Amino acid sequence: MDAVPVHRVVEGPEDGPVVVFAGSLGSDLRMWEPQVVPLLERGFRVVRYDTRGHGASPVPPGPYDLEDLGADFLALLDDLDIAKAHLVGLSLGGMAGMWLGVHAPDRIASLVLCCTSAKFGPPEMWAERARTVRAEGTAAVAGPGVGRWLTPAYLGRHPDRAAFLRSMISEVPAEGYASCCGAIERMDLLDVLPKITAPTLVIAGADDPATPPEEHSRPIADGIPGARLEIVADAAHLGNYEQPEEFTRLILEHLEAL
Repeated sequence: MDAVPVHRVVEGPEDGPVVVFAGSLGSDLRMWEPQVVPLLERGFRVVRYDTRGHGASPVPPGPYDLEDLGADFLALLDDLDIAKAHLVGLSLGGMAGMWLGVHAPDRIASLVLCCTSAKFGPPEMWAERARTVRAEGTAAVAGPGVGRWLTPAYLGRHPDRAAFLRSMISEVPAEGYASCCGAIERMDLLDVLPKITAPTLVIAGADDPATPPEEHSRPIADGIPGARLEIVADAAHLGNYEQPEEFTRLILEHLEAL
């Protein structure tokens, strides 16, 4: 388990409560832009980072596992001299968050798990997507990816934003994307969810075709002691981007209650 120094952007007061945002497969830290200003206005120190193999972070050779992504997060906290942080993770970022909640509970103040899964099968789907990306590049999966990230109505209203997100996916290095597919392929956190002790909010998009709430989000909320589930209407997989006001309201409500 060798951590890599992930690219990060840190904003806000040094003495503010720290909130770290971990992103989706195929994204970079720009996916969290809708949440930054509202949290800064409430006095939080906001840390966003690119997952290994994504954005401006290093692209070590695969395979990757959740243990590796968790190690990167812990190394980030150590590098910033942060003892404990709130973690907001979407999709792959939420998976890493659950792993950390089990394996590094002393470093996690709370969890917000957005549009994610504790077991995201079938494994063959992820193996096939990794093969496609290694053969054809991430541009080959950018269109379908945005089709899962956003509802058809939002795509129709905001073609410019859809194009921005397609370019975001297309810019991800093929090895990084494919190796993260492997981490998801091998993931199964269902049985360890009861070990998570951090206060946890689970947020789902009602129209998420990738991780439908009843199939993916509810088992997480049911498995983590005391977790709460909120389902946001008119949101697909990148719910924080499509419904930023509601996702941000729920995140702030959870953080400020603590």
